[in-house]
Amino acid sequence: MATTKRERQKAARRERLERLHRQQQRRKNLRRGIIVGIVAVLVVGTAAFLFSGKKTPPTTTTTTTTTSSTTTTTTTIPKSFAPVVDPSPAGTFGKAPTVVVPPGTPPTTMELSNLINGTGAVAEAGDSVEVRYVLGTYSSRKVVQSDWTTAPDNFTVGTGTIVGFGYGLVGMRVGGRRELIIPPSLGYGNGAGGTGIAANDTLVFVIDLLKVTPAT
Repeated sequence: MATTKRERQKAARRERLERLHRQQQRRKNLRRGIIVGIVAVLVVGTAAFLFSGKKTPPTTTTTTTTTSSTTTTTTTIPKSFAPVVDPSPAGTFGKAPTVVVPPGTPPTTMELSNLINGTGAVAEAGDSVEVRYVLGTYSSRKVVQSDWTTAPDNFTVGTGTIVGFGYGLVGMRVGGRRELIIPPSLGYGNGAGGTGIAANDTLVFVIDLLKVTPAT
């Protein structure tokens, strides 16, 4: 009987130990399951965010575009210039003028003289004008350009690559003829402007004003 009782006690202890072991194992399995579940949720959530088409908004940048002027400049036009010291012959309006490049050293500032006073509309900055001209240069001492054998030129007063040309038309009347001597700073500068025009050349224009269309 004693032996049987001890065996029952041992069996009961083994059963309790096995029950405790199973409980501990279940708790371990539960903790492991919770951890695995959390990791799975994180992985699935991250994958869903990455592949759902939602992207981090791009950084906003501001781009400033600067348009550089290539052939046209607009500037403030001076009100007066020194007269041409040795002007060309006046000639007749409507007929090609004779341009005489003055002897000696070219002037360093712009010169302007009316060879024929016009009586028509006055050209102002921003007006569209129609002109004919003859151009001589100090470097060549002769005429290098003329539009008297082609169509008249049309442009806006106060604009153009030759700044002094636009300056020189302000205040001129239709029917008038004007001579301009333009230094390099108001002409082509240190760049060559075409046949017969050297770098840092001084230009001599004689211009007939044919028409003025006021700016709108």
